[in-house]
Amino acid sequence: MQLSRRALLAASGAAAVTAAGGVLVPEAAAAQPADDFDALLRRAETLLTGGEFDASDPDFAAAVATLDSTAKELWATLDRGAGRSALWADLSPVTDPGNFGQSYTRLRTLATAWATPGTSLAGDAETAEALLGALRFTYDTAYHPGARESGNWWFWEIGAPRALMDCSVLLRGQLSAGDLADYLGVVDRFCPDADRRTNSPTLPETGANRTDKAVIVALRGLLGADPAKLVSARDALSDVRDAGRNSLFRYVGSGDGFYEDGSFVQHDVVAYTGSYGTVLLGGAAWLLSLLAGSPWAVTDPAVSVMYEAVERSFAPVVFDGLMMDAVRGRAVSRERAGDHRDGAAAVAAILLLASGAPAAHAARWRTLAKGWLTRNRTTPFASLASLPQLALAKAVLDDGGIHAGTRTTGSFVLADMDRVVHRRPGWALALSLSSKRISAYEAGNGENRHGWYTGDGMTYLYDGEDLGQFNDGFWPTVDPYRLPGTTVDTRRRDDLGAGAGTSTYCPANTVAGGAVLAGRYGAAAMEVTGAEGSTLRARKSWFLLDNAVVALGAGITAADGRTVETIIENRNLGARGRNRLLVDGVPRCVAEDRAATSDRARWAHLEGVGGYVLAQGAALHSLRERRTGTWRAIDTGADTAGSSDPVTRRYLTLWVDHGTSPTDAGYAYVLLPGASAAATAVWSRSRPVRILANDATAQAVEDRRAGLTAVHFWGAGSAAGITASGPASVLVRRRGAHVSVAVADPGRTQTTLSVELPFHVRSVAETDDTVTVTPGRRPVLTVAVGGSRGHTHRAELVQ
Repeated sequence: MQLSRRALLAASGAAAVTAAGGVLVPEAAAAQPADDFDALLRRAETLLTGGEFDASDPDFAAAVATLDSTAKELWATLDRGAGRSALWADLSPVTDPGNFGQSYTRLRTLATAWATPGTSLAGDAETAEALLGALRFTYDTAYHPGARESGNWWFWEIGAPRALMDCSVLLRGQLSAGDLADYLGVVDRFCPDADRRTNSPTLPETGANRTDKAVIVALRGLLGADPAKLVSARDALSDVRDAGRNSLFRYVGSGDGFYEDGSFVQHDVVAYTGSYGTVLLGGAAWLLSLLAGSPWAVTDPAVSVMYEAVERSFAPVVFDGLMMDAVRGRAVSRERAGDHRDGAAAVAAILLLASGAPAAHAARWRTLAKGWLTRNRTTPFASLASLPQLALAKAVLDDGGIHAGTRTTGSFVLADMDRVVHRRPGWALALSLSSKRISAYEAGNGENRHGWYTGDGMTYLYDGEDLGQFNDGFWPTVDPYRLPGTTVDTRRRDDLGAGAGTSTYCPANTVAGGAVLAGRYGAAAMEVTGAEGSTLRARKSWFLLDNAVVALGAGITAADGRTVETIIENRNLGARGRNRLLVDGVPRCVAEDRAATSDRARWAHLEGVGGYVLAQGAALHSLRERRTGTWRAIDTGADTAGSSDPVTRRYLTLWVDHGTSPTDAGYAYVLLPGASAAATAVWSRSRPVRILANDATAQAVEDRRAGLTAVHFWGAGSAAGITASGPASVLVRRRGAHVSVAVADPGRTQTTLSVELPFHVRSVAETDDTVTVTPGRRPVLTVAVGGSRGHTHRAELVQ
């Protein structure tokens, strides 16, 4: 018997009631009757299948039909013969870790369909018998305690055991005692606990991997009626074994996990909110819901870190229900895991977490989620969601008391993962930076083979009217040497990720990050240092304003005999897009696959996207082309490999050519997202934002309407009347007699910074503890930046 959705939500909510209690000891749990295990197993089944639903509801009917279609195809191709060597012909031999890992995943899909009313396989005796035989075959042939790990460890310790435990939950009434004992035994062999890597016992598990393993151990505990395993799973979330060192409920200052500034890192150096971060949040929410109200409920008060992560870490990088690619790492190369699908997973995880969170948190998250769900009409949530996810979303969508939240706005410098996000009511922009601390890319296991420049200042522009930009065949078809926002040389590169395991590349530069003023304006910078084989150097800054983003480049130098380019835009126009391009009001680049150059161009406008102003005039190169590629070319992973079917998309590319082996070249352009051609022309003439400096010492702008001056200093110097004692990002805003100042050291190279302002300050209204101010005719701010990891320091002054 399955729990209803209402019963599940009510049970999950018990977590909030018990949050103030102490952690239960194993002896207390051991005294619980068998009914506790049975009740939690029924809850686990509901978490896997979605529980009871209204079959007449068209959304649920469609989800059931999707599950049924997938399951029928798997059923039709499942080898049920006595002499079989694999379960599916394309997953042979089954002894290969990727193959048995994927075989278990497919068996879970079949088991879910068998356990879900309304599918053609629901409750079917032949299906159940075949599933039992398939599980036994895989155990006997490939995945058993006597096997030794080879290939990718993940299949052995997470992928296969999780799918096997899910199958066992769904088929528990059919499994023999002997089969169940064997399956619990193999899990004990390869995932005995969530604290350590089995194939490397001195390596503690962290982040998403720890969460995944905790869920596996909890299911194993329920199936084996083993309270000690449930205690182990629960305590792994808080890392009781190592006194909280790897707890998922703590902010970290380095390595894997959530950071107080909203960053999330996995694999030590990769910005991963949208992939591993979502897995962590979803796994934690799943386990919190599973164990809520039981003797093994999670009662660590530090779970509040997980609650805070929803608005601190996820809200800035979810745009209308999609997950920004800047925080998805190598997952961008996965054909079956686009930004909409990973965004849907994050939304579902947040809604599941809300079912047991304190009421104030849950109310805010449901409002956020309803806004995301209702605005994404490009790839509706219902078309991506599993039945359990759909059930959570429908509960919010059908509740008239929950209003749809507006888009998140503001400027966010996520310094601990070298990411910057600027959000306005109609659009958002994300910057993917890198440094010696955060990798320019992650590749490996055949994934992300063309990710060379994704962390070199790639600029992602999101428009509420074009949610398919990066999801509609972008990654297999975009020119990987011309990613928007990057400054690159034009050498050919070898494919990444061909070997086993994953690899990262951290460049030599220290500067990557910036400062935020009043949560509304931002200044960001990155020093580009070419990878091995390139002498390219460039100093790049971005100034993030109300309706514009100013991009400046200076000191662009190389000595390799290759052309160097800065890519202003490379827009995916879709399969048939013919968006009009104007340059200084004249249509350009009409012919496909032919480049054009507009000498001394002042502005350009791309229909449906916005305007581009070349602040000092420049030779603007443009190319309209059809590009064809395959997902297989960028991802050959064992369980993520893309299709070899060709994908074709039209692109419009704009760039500045710095010539061969340039010396101290530069650029200056302004993005005007959503602006009309007329507004772009007016902006170009009126110049409401002035560029005050753009050289190897400083880059600075003044937004006169906002009363804002923003500077990035590459060293000690003066610009826009402001003087800094060393490298720094500085923003100053004057409104009447009030002055707001924000300062950061994105290079993390200094202990103390002094900033001198060019106007009189009478008094200090408020400052961070790290800031001291000497008022006067030329006031000086002394900022203790040492140890602040590139974060912003603030002061409020009075003239």
